[in-house]
Amino acid sequence: MGFFSRLKQGLSRTRVNLIGLFSGGVVDEDFFEELEESLIAADIGYGPTTTILQRLRDTVKLKGLKTPEQVRIALRDELERILLPAQQPLSIDTAKPMVMMMAGVNGAGKTTTIGKMSKWLAAQNKTVLLAAADTFRAAAREQLAVWGERNRIEVITQTGGDPAAVVFDAVSAGKARGTDVVIADTAGRLPTQTNLMEELGRIRRAQGKAMQGAPHEVILVVDGTNGQNALAQVKTFDAFAQLTGLIVTKLDGTAKGGVLVAITAARADKPLPIYFVGVGEQIDDLQPFNARAFANALVGLDEE
Repeated sequence: MGFFSRLKQGLSRTRVNLIGLFSGGVVDEDFFEELEESLIAADIGYGPTTTILQRLRDTVKLKGLKTPEQVRIALRDELERILLPAQQPLSIDTAKPMVMMMAGVNGAGKTTTIGKMSKWLAAQNKTVLLAAADTFRAAAREQLAVWGERNRIEVITQTGGDPAAVVFDAVSAGKARGTDVVIADTAGRLPTQTNLMEELGRIRRAQGKAMQGAPHEVILVVDGTNGQNALAQVKTFDAFAQLTGLIVTKLDGTAKGGVLVAITAARADKPLPIYFVGVGEQIDDLQPFNARAFANALVGLDEE
């Protein structure tokens, strides 16, 4: 399957509540009430859902839409309108090395995502150096080493060392070697663990000491199955680490794929880019975010 097919399949659990609405019937108040319930169930959130429904009602009146299928297309357009500001490409030529720091809660899929990104960067003919700054978990270092070996990328690591020292060494090595991209993995942490959240700031500053302006990207890896909890994660990690972008994983295992809409709508004044979305475990299942494709997949429309 192509990526859009995998995306559409991955969002099937989110979409299942919507499909029945568009299979027939009339566009009346009962239809809009059911649509409201379905959008909230998909974790789009109450506020964005209210906005979407008001715009849909206006569009139905303005354009004289009569069928659920016409409303489905109008819904896709509204979702795309909200998501489009988050569709921004990851710029990998802003510095050399371009330094990325990856953060997230335990189990969000940071280390796996780094492996997939390394493959994507290699396809762009970019050289990569990985920093295993999750010094607390031996399994994380080993996992990163496996991804590094698969992609023929060196991993800078220290057993039980200071994560700030690891990233300092990695950025320094990247500068000395003329590496294109340095990616720093960090230990998973909960937003409530203040001491670990504060450590993120220290890890960030260590990269700045090794290279002025680093890190150039601070990316939060969000587990799509977390639904509305993802909103709180974005807010807290941003406060401690000054996020520059997001990667949303595990969209194939959740009925809460609408959370991307909620996250983008919550920061409508200054949306965080969603650089990539993940819809599976395979190395090619991480792809750049496309608002139109995502909105199509969410409501069950085919790729255009």
